[in-house]
Amino acid sequence: MVGGGAAGLMAAGAAAQCGAEVVLLEKMKTPARKIRITGKGRCNLSNTAELSEFLEHFGKSGRFLRQAFGQFFSQELVAFLESRGLTVGTERGGRIFPENGGAPAVARLLLDWVAGVGVQVQTEAAVTGLLIREKAAVGVVCNGREIQAERVILATGGLSYPRTGSTGDGYGLAQAAGHSLVPTRPALVPLETNPDAVRDLAGLSLLNVNARLFVDGKKRRQQFGELGFTTTGVGGPIILTLSSLVVDALRAQRRVRISLDLKPALDDKKLDARLLRDLEQRTREPMRSVLRGLLPRELVPVCLRNAGIDAEQEAGHLTAAARKKIRLWLKDFSFEITGFRSYDEAIITAGGVQTSEIDPHTMESRITSGLYLVGELLDVQADTGGYNLQAAFSTGWVAGKAAAAELPNPAEL
Repeated sequence: MVGGGAAGLMAAGAAAQCGAEVVLLEKMKTPARKIRITGKGRCNLSNTAELSEFLEHFGKSGRFLRQAFGQFFSQELVAFLESRGLTVGTERGGRIFPENGGAPAVARLLLDWVAGVGVQVQTEAAVTGLLIREKAAVGVVCNGREIQAERVILATGGLSYPRTGSTGDGYGLAQAAGHSLVPTRPALVPLETNPDAVRDLAGLSLLNVNARLFVDGKKRRQQFGELGFTTTGVGGPIILTLSSLVVDALRAQRRVRISLDLKPALDDKKLDARLLRDLEQRTREPMRSVLRGLLPRELVPVCLRNAGIDAEQEAGHLTAAARKKIRLWLKDFSFEITGFRSYDEAIITAGGVQTSEIDPHTMESRITSGLYLVGELLDVQADTGGYNLQAAFSTGWVAGKAAAAELPNPAEL
């Protein structure tokens, strides 16, 4: 077993429970480092969505995961965790979280579990090569020495959060075994804008807004929910969900714009009536004060600046044309997207090993027998909401059990 993240720990434990002798090689000083920071330390484990809806969040890659989810899905994961003392709860959007202890509790549970079923965990053990004979994996090269094995599972992760050990090592190992890669790029990543577009908004979060994504002037997708402004642009759940399309569009040198509807519950007519009522009731007040009834403090000067209205303008003297500018801006706070953040801030990696080269029932390579590839190493990626972590757990579980079942005798790496 190469890699001690979510997929690797699950694979190691599942194989050991089936009677295999398992050695887990982790290049960092401690395993499960990425798990400990997942979901900002809260660890969004999975989601309560039914299988058909769950798969939709993976786009084209969802079809590949159907077999793995059929063997180990959210219900099995929850039962696994709760049987080992970790109570979970469900939050908005069906997201499943630990009720106590957060991500560190999940990491401890997995490490205690693999130790309890006899997995030998070796840390600071960097795997730099695979041993392949007659198109079969027979071991690895670790810290300069060869380690023989009857089965090898690669669970090295992608490129996101490299400080946790995810530095893309597995891609080279997979290619050495004959696999091809879909180009990798950051996914679920904050986006960058022109600094003037978000000036003085860093730290502001907005709830219940609608974000529309335009590529070369054509609407591609929209998301409703929460977003936040950063020092370089925008982030938060709905932005992260849109980011995969944005990254691909920017890499293709296409023009990307995001438009925010700050009042999605009000159509144009109702919003205009609301503005008229506020203006009539507060005729002597400056517009900077009146708009506080509609917007967070930080957005008021942005609105006034974009509408070309003086902050001290009395509400009673506002023209119909100026009122229309405010209304239009509230329904279309728009800015160009100029870039995206690096792998240091990306939650996952898009791209990776071609899933057509992997048996979806077992996670075994179709190219090199005895080699299994799981988790973020694969070209499988989803929206935020617990979907990606479930994919790591599921592919790990399936690979561990399948690898152990194929052993002629109980010995595995």
